Amino acid sequence: MSLLAGKNGLIMGVANDHSIAYGIAQHCAKAGANLAFTYQNDMLAKRVQPLAETLGSELTVPCDVSVEGGIDTAMDTLAKSWNQIDFVVHAVAFADKSELRGAYLNTSRENFTSSMMVSCYSLTELARAALPFMKDNGGSIMTMSYLGANRITPNYNVMGVAKAALEASVRYLAVDLGRYNIRVNAISAGPVKTLAGAAISGARHVYRHSEQNALLNRNPDMDEVGRSGLYFASDLSSGVSGEVHYVDGGYNLIGVPQPEAD
Repeated sequence: MSLLAGKNGLIMGVANDHSIAYGIAQHCAKAGANLAFTYQNDMLAKRVQPLAETLGSELTVPCDVSVEGGIDTAMDTLAKSWNQIDFVVHAVAFADKSELRGAYLNTSRENFTSSMMVSCYSLTELARAALPFMKDNGGSIMTMSYLGANRITPNYNVMGVAKAALEASVRYLAVDLGRYNIRVNAISAGPVKTLAGAAISGARHVYRHSEQNALLNRNPDMDEVGRSGLYFASDLSSGVSGEVHYVDGGYNLIGVPQPEAD
């Protein structure tokens, strides 16, 4: 497949080979894309660089989105190798693990602020920094959301609020960047077994409940989410912007689960 032959894509948020961002990167690499990866710190660099190499990439760039100017610095570094970016995968989120349990009411000011900055505002900063690389030829920016953005899920707490703000940001950025033929969308995946998902208290309950009640009677796997990422990175989605695309086996449609069979 050569859907992305000659295209340049920036992947942000790979933590290991079970990350959704890595699943998307795998499919984009198979489709012919040239990839660059960011990593937050030296510890993560030791994970990300070997994974990048498995996909034929030696271009890895430090980027800590929690630091003001971190994204701009990363893009300045990337500019030494690329003058054009065709798609960006934003799979970055953070919340204090100790506050992903119990009542949202108890969210601290410090955790609220850091969660919103990393999980939501970083997309806006990234879009602004990527614009000079994309405005001449258009492109695609995608981010990762979850059903907890618009429905209550146990212990998701401040991440649900941050993801709701992220989805609103997608819509506003889609308006701002549409004049440059840059598409902005979100993928809302069902429960996938990742490091980020495991940090949420009661994750096993959520995984089982979604699996039992989704229309397809199962949760999506990383490969399925990866293929949706390929769709948004490629011209197959050339007419789509400002959308939240669910990859959850239809679970988002459920109001009241079907009764158990007698």
